[in-house]
Amino acid sequence: MNTAKQNPSKITYFISDLHLSAEREDITECFLRFMQDEAPQAEALYILGDLFEVWVGDDDVSDFSELIASAIAEISKRMPVYFIHGNRDFAIGNTFADRCGMQLLPEQAVIDLYGRQTLISHGDELCTRDIEYMKFRKKARGWWWPTMMLALPLRLRKKIAARGRRVSQKNHQRLTEEIMDVTPAEVHRVMRHYGVDFFIHGHTHRPNVHNFELDGERKQRIVLGDWYDQGSILLASANELSLQTRAFSGQ
Repeated sequence: MNTAKQNPSKITYFISDLHLSAEREDITECFLRFMQDEAPQAEALYILGDLFEVWVGDDDVSDFSELIASAIAEISKRMPVYFIHGNRDFAIGNTFADRCGMQLLPEQAVIDLYGRQTLISHGDELCTRDIEYMKFRKKARGWWWPTMMLALPLRLRKKIAARGRRVSQKNHQRLTEEIMDVTPAEVHRVMRHYGVDFFIHGHTHRPNVHNFELDGERKQRIVLGDWYDQGSILLASANELSLQTRAFSGQ
């Protein structure tokens, strides 16, 4: 369990599923604008996975990755920045995290969010009906497969990642919306396990606030949005939990 406490007079931001890449300058510009103009107002920033469209290793250093690292590092001088791995960037390691000044969290963590014990995660582990993905996830989050992959030359890793992305896109075309969404029973299981009333995650690209009852008690699950068509943030304070969007330049 990871616990981070915040001053109730301030705000905390949560973001996920930015899928940053050098090819999507609109997303990058929106992210950098958010980091410069809004993030400094907060006392903590949580990035809940899929910061990048793909990440093949911390040795893949480029002008683009350094641009993003510098933006996060600048914010980390003012406040803690926490990161949970997503399904696209689970290979981010301590080297890149240190360049960013961000703290790596386990795939599920409980934080004290202004007096609310809140579970946070990327959310892909909740999609248990996607059997093929869950098999891959178990392999990818183990020790032997990442070790073997990172031992390969960078150029080969990029080719493997590109091929894997094409296969994933093809597979998604045949999956139903239900399969790609979280499994309610799994949501209930993990919330019971951690004994929390609040749960924040991303991954499904279906921003929403779900209010429901579990074991006779009121619960709330907040799903963060993706950044494909607009910026998406969750603003949290002692009195507010607000899903908000940010337009790309020119929209």
